[in-house]
Amino acid sequence: MSGTELEEPGQIKRAVIDASAGAVAGAISRMVTSPLDVIKIRFQVQLEPTASWALTKNESPVKPKYNGLFRTAKEIFREEGLSGFWRGNVPALLMVVPYTSIQFAVLHKVKSFAAGSSKAENHAQLSPYLSYISGALAGCAATVGSYPFDLLRTVLASQGEPKVYPNMRSAFLSIVQTRGIKGLYAGLSPTLIEIIPYAGLQFGTYDTFKRWSMVYNQRYRSSASGSVNQNDSLSSFQLFLCGLAAGTISKLVCHPLDVVKKRFQVEGLQRDPKYGARVEINAYKNMFDALGQILRTEGWHGLYKGIVPSTIKAAPAGAVTFVAYELASDWFEANLT
Repeated sequence: MSGTELEEPGQIKRAVIDASAGAVAGAISRMVTSPLDVIKIRFQVQLEPTASWALTKNESPVKPKYNGLFRTAKEIFREEGLSGFWRGNVPALLMVVPYTSIQFAVLHKVKSFAAGSSKAENHAQLSPYLSYISGALAGCAATVGSYPFDLLRTVLASQGEPKVYPNMRSAFLSIVQTRGIKGLYAGLSPTLIEIIPYAGLQFGTYDTFKRWSMVYNQRYRSSASGSVNQNDSLSSFQLFLCGLAAGTISKLVCHPLDVVKKRFQVEGLQRDPKYGARVEINAYKNMFDALGQILRTEGWHGLYKGIVPSTIKAAPAGAVTFVAYELASDWFEANLT
């Protein structure tokens, strides 16, 4: 065995560390941001306008159930109580744990292959383009591996009161009986098309901001000490800011495809009429047809329904995920023998 091999952590150990740290990061982020996610989903699956300015332009006599972030939060709390903000959280956790585990494990594997080393300091030297590509590949692998839980989360979070499905098991059985196994993958195509730029932007911009922060630290510490300082380590707050920026940018760019995905996921869901018109089964032929229909019937605003809670959620979600991953990864690496 060569000296280089001895210096590198064992591949299995590294995979376990990345998967475990990713699972911890994903679970923490999901629990913290679930209320905003529920509000976002309610907006995205509502066919009527969700903003006051869009409502004034709409000639439909149907009054929308949800209108405005704070009004919607108040309405959910009034009808469903505090637990309403964590609707669909069980399948969400079942989704996000394998999703982030696969995502960070694949990301590290691809970066290790590109850099020829599994060391984090060597990954930091990769070009931004390779960071974007690594993030996109990791996102695709994670999406395919966890998608049914994502669909069940959306269905449970959007159903409101009275509940259509009392629990995840009943939702699963009903979808399989009415739409077959492929029903569990409704909306997968726009999701994969969305996740390539989304994950690529998220990880690519995160690595870019980290690189800029490291350069800043070197220059700032060198000027403060009067000599060249090679210490470019980032604080938890700097990691938080890098994750915050990465999450915000990626969500703003990719939000329309997320709306399309949610429409496919709730096709045929029998919600109470007070929630407005429902998305009928086979309402959209494909992703492009969905984009066209939403644009024609709801305008540009329709493609950005839920963008406010989505952006508010994406920023802390990205920040919490990356910081939790970095800290959990360091802890696992120090304690796993």
